[in-house]
Amino acid sequence: MKKKVAFVCVHNSCRSQMAEAWAKKLGSDVLEAYSAGTEDYPEVQPPVVQVMKEAGIDMKGHRPKLLTELPAAVDILITMGCNVECPSLPCKYREDWGLADPTGGPIEDYRKTRDIIKGKVEELIQKVRNNQV
Repeated sequence: MKKKVAFVCVHNSCRSQMAEAWAKKLGSDVLEAYSAGTEDYPEVQPPVVQVMKEAGIDMKGHRPKLLTELPAAVDILITMGCNVECPSLPCKYREDWGLADPTGGPIEDYRKTRDIIKGKVEELIQKVRNNQV
């Protein structure tokens, strides 16, 4: 049975979107991935779309979502390092990845963040496959 994972940050326009996309691409056999933010935002940031496309992931159709759009309960909650507290989101396992937000920085910062997130998602997938989560 797949584990439901929610990636959460403030605007759901950058890091959490990347994490959701990587989880869907790399771990669709073990994860049902979602992402959301605590504040409304108009779009997934264009640099995110660009750097994910460079990595072979099409972000077309992705849009920022709020916590209210997540399933009522998830197995795994991953926060991105923005001190997001989600007391209304029950989960069995929680991690904070402590990632710096590249918003407003050079495109290279987005690429670095993309690659760090890919590695963290791969680690998470391995934990799930090994029944460590």
